[in-house]
Amino acid sequence: MADFGADIELEDFRAEAAAWLKANFPASLSGKGQLAMSERSSASADLVSWRKAIGEKGWATPAWPTQYGGGGLSPAQARVLAQEMAKIGAFNPLMFGMGITMIGPTILDYGTEAQKAKHLPPIVRGDVQWCVGYSEPNAGSDLASLQTKAVDAGDHWVINGQKTWTSGAQYSDWCGLLTRTDPSAKKHDGISFMLVDMHQPGIETRPIALIAGASPFCETFFTEAVAPKDALLGQLNVGWTVGKRLLQHERASQTGAIGGGRQAPLSQVAKRYVEVDADGRIADPDLRTRLVRHEMDARTHALTLARVMAESREANGATNGASVLKNSATHVAQTRAELTLEIMGAQGLGWEGETFTREEIETVRGWLSGKAMSIYGGSAEIQNNIISKRILGLPDTTQSS
Repeated sequence: MADFGADIELEDFRAEAAAWLKANFPASLSGKGQLAMSERSSASADLVSWRKAIGEKGWATPAWPTQYGGGGLSPAQARVLAQEMAKIGAFNPLMFGMGITMIGPTILDYGTEAQKAKHLPPIVRGDVQWCVGYSEPNAGSDLASLQTKAVDAGDHWVINGQKTWTSGAQYSDWCGLLTRTDPSAKKHDGISFMLVDMHQPGIETRPIALIAGASPFCETFFTEAVAPKDALLGQLNVGWTVGKRLLQHERASQTGAIGGGRQAPLSQVAKRYVEVDADGRIADPDLRTRLVRHEMDARTHALTLARVMAESREANGATNGASVLKNSATHVAQTRAELTLEIMGAQGLGWEGETFTREEIETVRGWLSGKAMSIYGGSAEIQNNIISKRILGLPDTTQSS
C-alpha cells in the first residue's frame, strides 16, 4: 500500500526546496555549471554567493550528517532536491572539487571522530580545496608500485617523493596522499593513506599544460615534507584498502551523478547549425539517426545510474557498478562532444577571436579535454577488468594455471 503520508511530506519538501533555490540560486548561473567552475580564478560575485549559500545550508552535501554541516536529508529528499535543481539549471558548485566527491566520503568511511570533526565541516562549506596524490611517473595504472615514502620520525611523518597528474594541486589546501610506509612488504601491503597539509615549504607543484589550454594537472614534489602522526587515515600499511575505496567514490562522481545544470538537447543545438526540412526535422537522416542513438545511450545511462545509486545506498556506499557507469558516462560525453563538433562544422573549431561565440570556443576545448575521460579515475581498460572480475565473475586470464 502506498505511503501517502510520506508522499505528502516529500511534496512539502519539494516546495521548500523550490522556494529556497528561487531565493538563493542566481539566475545568471543557470545551466552554466561547467563553464562557471572552469573560471575559478575569476569567480563571479554570483558564483561566490551561491557557493556560500549552498554550503551554509548543507545542501552541497545533502545526505551527509548534520553534525558535520551536511544537510541530513533522506535519499528521497536528496533526489527531490536534485530534481528541483535540474529544473532551473542549478548546479552544486562544490561537486567539481575532490573534497566532496572523494576525500570527504572516504573520511566518513575510515576517519576517526577527531578527523571527521576537523576536516568535514570546512569541506561542506567550501572553505578548503583538496587534491589527491596517487599516480607517480612510474606508477600509473600499476598504482601499487608507488615509491613516495613516509618515514616515522617519532611524533610526525617525513615524506619524500613525486606525484603526477595531481588535479588542482596548485590551489589545494590539503592532499589525500598514498605513501609507502613499509618498503619491505609486498607492494599492496606496505601503503598508507595520509591527510597532508599542502601549505608547507616541503611541497612544490608544477602545472602540466594540456592541449585544451587549461592546466588542472600538476607534478607535485615532496621534499622532507611533514605530517603529524594523526594524519594517517585508516590503519598503518592498510592504505591500499582506503585508496581503493576513494577510487570507488571518484568513479561514482564521474558517472553523471553530479551535474553542471541542464544541457540543451543536442537536437536543439543541431537545428541552429544544420539544415532542417519542412517539418522542422534535421534534414540529414544519417545525422538524425546518430543523434537519436546518442539520446538513447544517454537515457539508458541515466536509468542505470539511478538503479546503481539505489543499490549503493542499500550497500551503504559505492559499489563496483561505478566502473560500469564510469565507462558509460565517458562514452556518452565523448560521443556528444564529437557530434557537437561535427554539427558546428568550421564554427566548432574556433580557438579564439570575435568570429566565434563563447559556446563554440568552449566546444572545441571541451572536446579536447574530454579525451582524458578514458584515462583519469582509472582507464577504460582498468574498469573493464573490474567489471569482468568483480561483477561478471570471469576468471583472471593473466594468471598462470
